[in-house]
Amino acid sequence: MTTSVLPRQAQSQPTGLSRTILSATVVLTGWFLLVVSLAAVGAFVAPPGTAPIAIAIGVGAPLIAFFAWLRLSPAFRDFVLSLDLRFIAGIQGWRWAGLGFIDLYAHNILPGIFALPAGLGDMAVGFAAPWMILGLVRRPDFAASAAFRRWNVLGIVDLVVAVSLGTLSSILSTGAPGEISTAPMATLPLVLIPTFLVPIFLMLHTAALKQSRQIIRSRA
Repeated sequence: MTTSVLPRQAQSQPTGLSRTILSATVVLTGWFLLVVSLAAVGAFVAPPGTAPIAIAIGVGAPLIAFFAWLRLSPAFRDFVLSLDLRFIAGIQGWRWAGLGFIDLYAHNILPGIFALPAGLGDMAVGFAAPWMILGLVRRPDFAASAAFRRWNVLGIVDLVVAVSLGTLSSILSTGAPGEISTAPMATLPLVLIPTFLVPIFLMLHTAALKQSRQIIRSRA
């Protein structure tokens, strides 16, 4: 009896995980194509002096779907908790590309009130990523350390601050000729940052913190 049950359990877990990975891949691909399609017709462009509602929806809707899926689907929750933390930290390392915001500010394309905090914050998170990976490689329990949790929390704070400053800058924009505003962030390719990359980075930080909490609880 025992030998007939165990093989089916061993087979069902990889199958369920594979289905979840496939579903996540399909969702990410569809989400990316949807953002590109909407951006191509100017759906994220807002009049000067108004809140970027479309971009706010682009940031918030994927996060709402993520947390709902995380709460309602045990299979997806297991998938999130199985992600390699070194892989997560490695993806966050790409935020060193925040240097591009500094470059756009230097060329008078984006305002300093948004570009400088967003760029420098992303660069700081990306710069620290290799040290997080090194810590995870050397010590498997590094994920439960205060340094790892603090890095993830600061990464979330940086993204929230950047989105908030971008919204504020958009509201304060007057549309005057020659004014430097965040309007380029509503068009391709920059619009992919708030509507696609920012939610992904936030999801990955959430996954890392959940894994860290799970390790701490298992110790207790």
